[in-house]
Parts: sequence; structure tokens; C-alpha cells
Amino acid sequence: MPDTTIVAAWLIFLATYAVIALGKIPVYRIDRAGAALLGASLMVATGVLSLEEAYQAVDFNTVVLLLGMMIVVANLRLSGFFRIITHWIAGFVKRPITLLGMVILSSGMLSAFLVNDTICLVMTPLVLELVTKLKRNPIPYLLATATASNIGSVATITGNPQNILIGSLSRIPYGEFAVALVPVAIVGLVICAVLIAVAYRNEFFSDDHFEKVEVAIPRYHGPLLAKSLIVMAVMVVLFFVGQPVAKVAIVGGAYLLLTRRVNPEKVYIEIDWPLLVLFIGLFIVVAGLEKVAVTPDVGAAMGRQHLGNTAILAGVTAVLSNVVSNVPAVLLLKSFVPNLQDPQRAWLVVAMASTLAGNFTLVGSIANLIVAQRAKARGVDFSFWAYFKVGAPLTVLTIAFGLLWL
Repeated sequence: MPDTTIVAAWLIFLATYAVIALGKIPVYRIDRAGAALLGASLMVATGVLSLEEAYQAVDFNTVVLLLGMMIVVANLRLSGFFRIITHWIAGFVKRPITLLGMVILSSGMLSAFLVNDTICLVMTPLVLELVTKLKRNPIPYLLATATASNIGSVATITGNPQNILIGSLSRIPYGEFAVALVPVAIVGLVICAVLIAVAYRNEFFSDDHFEKVEVAIPRYHGPLLAKSLIVMAVMVVLFFVGQPVAKVAIVGGAYLLLTRRVNPEKVYIEIDWPLLVLFIGLFIVVAGLEKVAVTPDVGAAMGRQHLGNTAILAGVTAVLSNVVSNVPAVLLLKSFVPNLQDPQRAWLVVAMASTLAGNFTLVGSIANLIVAQRAKARGVDFSFWAYFKVGAPLTVLTIAFGLLWL
């Protein structure tokens, strides 16, 4: 391969990942998804990859699974499912510490089976509405929503985008993945509750009781709610019995589009199309770099010499996840992990570390940014430092437990 092509591949890769790390380019309005798509097209335009090689680089199992889960979550949201959960919490809690526990439990459990970014998107305004009516400080509850959704999502392959990617790359069965990482999620949620309660002692270690709050009975679409819950339950069962997760997700999502009651455009608006574009573009960009720089021998040598130690692998994954975000970090590591002595265990470590590392700072995961942006839209300033004082120790403690467990 000509030297100019090799140089082009490196420049395109570095420029793409720089934009992903920064989130934008000065002057231009291009975002992360646009940068990934531009980088992918330049890999083809400069001859690093042929168009056929670019098509082959895309892992359509990942894209299809993500799309199917987004359709399911969109239907649950339109049916009023999340409003019902918030209404139930409002009627159940009597003290601030109980409210904290319920927010953590609901965010964590929902994120374990549904993509955590979408859970933050729908739960944040509902949590804010509830704590405003209760006249409480919204910050600790926003912290709980963001951090618990990240922690809960570590439990399964369908919990977050990077786990979806890892599930496709590793071929680890859904049940085995859950058995390995559910304990990490459970302990992580407990640690999360303790740290937030300690950080906001005046809010939670008091004798305050909530006055009775009049919360209107939520509007919901009965037939759509029943249909969505049945489809979701069947999907989860099929996941655990070993059916291909991508096939189950897209069939379930497509079936939910077969309806006389809901305009499909309402569902399509709920889908995170830029995230799908980001995945497709990054697959091609990383494939271009692999072709010119990461030969099988290089991948094996790097894996044995530097990433064979579980703690080092977790540390590298956590750092990369905070520098370039977790999905790009996983794609960077996918050439090295299969060459390690125990690839399945290594993939579980990468899933654990890349997910829990998202709690380190406010910009550590898309889920955190969604919570911050939704809060700001409602006049609540969710600052970097308010997040960091809980997020940083939470990340260290949960990854440490994850390493001990795995």
C-alpha cells in the first residue's frame, strides 16, 4: 500500500477522533455523527478502503439491534409507561431518602434492559417535575438519574450502545453476559445511593416528611401500553433463551409499527438517528486504520504485552472512554481483545469499565449530557463540579468492585 494512503488513513482517523473527543470543530457546525460520516467517506475517497470493504466493515447486527430497541422504547414512551412509573413513585415515597432510592432503582432497572440514553431522555423531565412539586433540591435526584442509568445499563447487552456493540463483537450469549455483570450493577447502585446521600447529608439525613402531593393521574394509551409491555417481555425471554438479539429486537420493533392507532412518524421522531450514523461511520473509520496499521501480528503483540493484565485493560478502557467516549473506545480495542488469553472475560472487563467510566465526569457519557441539557431547558443548572464530586469516587469504587468480581 502506498505511503500516501497510509498517511491519509492515519490523518483521517486522528481528525475524526479529535472531533469526537471535542464534540465539534471551531467555526463549522459538524457534530460527532457528521465527523464519523465524513471520516468514513474520506477513507473510501482516498482509496484506503474500497466501497465494498466499507460495506463489509459495518456490523449490521449492532445497528439493527440498536434500531429495534429504540423503536420499542419509543412505543413505551408514547404509551405513557414512564409517566405511570413516575406517578407510582410519587404515591409511594414519604421521605427524601426513599425518593432517592426509588429514582435510582427505577433508572437502573429500566436501563438494564432498555438503552440508557433513552431512559435519561424520558426520565429526566418526569423526575424534575416530581421534585419541583415536592419542593426539593433537584441536583441529587438528577445525579441519581444519570449515574444510576449508567450503572444499571452495565447489566445486559441491551443496556447501552457500547454493550450492544460488545455483544455483537464477542458473541457472548445474553444470559452469560447478564450473569457476569448483574452483580456489578446491583452493588454499583448501592454505592451510588450511599455516595449521593453522604454528599447531600442535609437533604437525606433529616426528619423531613413529604406533604401529600396531588399528582394528576397520568394519561396513557391502554392498548399501546399493553402491546408494548407484552412485546418487551417476550423479547427479554427470547434474549435469555439464546435467540439472536438483533433478530429479536428488530422483529419486535417492526411488529410494534403494525398498528391502527399510532402515527409511525411519532415513533421515527423518537429514534436517535445521529447515533446510528455515528456507529456506521466509526465502523468504517476504524476499519481503514486497521487495514494500514493493525495487522493480526501487531494486534496479538499489543494485546499480550500491554492489555493482558485485567487492571491495565480496565484502566485503558476507562481513560479512552473519557477521552473519546465509550463507543469509539470499544471500537479502538476491538482489534486487540480477541488476541488476549481469555477474550470473553476481557470483553466483559471492557463492557464494565467503558460503561462505569461514563460516571467520572458530566461529559463522560451521552446519558449524563442528556440529563444536563434537559435540566437546563427547565432552568436547573446541573454543573460540572456538582456532578464530579460524586461521579469521580463512584467511578473508582464501582470499577474496583467490577475488577474484583470479574
